[in-house]
Amino acid sequence: MFSFTRQFTKQGREITESDKKIISMVFEKCDEDKKGYLSREDVKMAVVMLFGYKPSKSETNFFIEHALRDSLPGVPLDLLVSLMGKKLSVEDPYDKTRHIFNAFDVHCRGFLTMEDFQKAFSRAAPRLPRRTVQEAFREVDRDSDGHVSFKDFELAVRRGRDNL
Repeated sequence: MFSFTRQFTKQGREITESDKKIISMVFEKCDEDKKGYLSREDVKMAVVMLFGYKPSKSETNFFIEHALRDSLPGVPLDLLVSLMGKKLSVEDPYDKTRHIFNAFDVHCRGFLTMEDFQKAFSRAAPRLPRRTVQEAFREVDRDSDGHVSFKDFELAVRRGRDNL
């Protein structure tokens, strides 16, 4: 899961080299066929990887329409960096982490189970191998009790952010 630490002003902030690097890494992962651009489905996966949610049809159309204006077959890296960078510049990492946790915690129990992880990832990232989801859960479940609290979830996200 990708996440970011930022310094904020009321208007947001400039996109950093770190943001560009992360967006580039996501682009490479989503452009599996090495076409040099992202298709509609690829853009959806990029949004999931960067922001932790599946984009609406109108949000996906926004990205695709920008590419079509320039007569491109899909969204190239420079356009993705430009559009995603604007979105990243105003995002609060704590709120994002809480939002993702709450989306996973569909039963509002205050903790996540392996089943919660698997259901969330099957909806948000259906191409992600089940084994990868299981490994991620085991890593986040620090005391191996089968439950992940928000505190543990936030710690794992922060660790991932710090390792970028």
